[in-house]
Amino acid sequence: MPAGRLFSGPASFQLTAEGGDQYFGLFPAGVAQLVEHHLAKVDVESSSLFARSILRKPLVSSGFFVIRGAVKASDFLTLPESLARFAPFFPAELPPWEWLKHIGAALESVEFGPLFQAIPSGVHVEGKVWLHGNVKLPAYATIIGPVWIGEGCDIRPGAFLRGNVIAGAGCVLGNASEFKNCLLGDRVQAPHYNYVGDSILGNHAHLGAGAICSNLRLDQAEVSVRLPGGTVATGLRKFGAVLGEAAEVGCNAVLNPGSLLGRRALVAPGTVFSGYLPPATIARSRQSVLTVPRRD
Repeated sequence: MPAGRLFSGPASFQLTAEGGDQYFGLFPAGVAQLVEHHLAKVDVESSSLFARSILRKPLVSSGFFVIRGAVKASDFLTLPESLARFAPFFPAELPPWEWLKHIGAALESVEFGPLFQAIPSGVHVEGKVWLHGNVKLPAYATIIGPVWIGEGCDIRPGAFLRGNVIAGAGCVLGNASEFKNCLLGDRVQAPHYNYVGDSILGNHAHLGAGAICSNLRLDQAEVSVRLPGGTVATGLRKFGAVLGEAAEVGCNAVLNPGSLLGRRALVAPGTVFSGYLPPATIARSRQSVLTVPRRD
């Protein structure tokens, strides 16, 4: 017998591995037998290893993927060295949305002093703000603390930082983009007309022009996370998205509240996305375009 138990149906399974780890997955009819066949042949300490090394890899042709029941921030990103001072506030084993609750406390740990670089006359700075000495400032922007901006960041014209913002090294906080209660890893790019509210963006994540991390449901109810194994309550009324490292969101895409994108996941331009997107997987929507001759 394998170390875990498999419950399969036409479209989903739940695997409880030895030690209590749970894995949930989706697959089309016919793949269940394949999974059972493999599990039956694995011996000691098998199921957990099998799920980690094989089941988590998306099979493009079948759309089959899994995610562990206990979602951890480390599944999506690693806190970079540039933000090491904040590490006690962001444990890797917590669900990533729990990090949002700690951004304020992390910033309270900073001893804010006077800003050493010259602030352009069109840049409004208010409250507790820490800027690395080589942060590039535009001719005009609004920065309302608490805010901590790391080495080599580029704040572009019209950017609006409105409290509880932490950015690692080399980030682009772009033209006419708004940031609020968010944590950006190293070299995150949100360069044009983006909204990043109540969100975590892993190292090298990228938002195309006009991409939005929507953080509030229309009914203003608690945001839940939809995982393959079910829905998880977050306890948050405002929660935008978590982007794993090197995840990308195309131009004018919208991530609905509570979206989770795995490492190197990609949401195609113009797509409205909700739920969980596995690592190295593409989400896209198709639309038909009708062309007709002009009548004038």
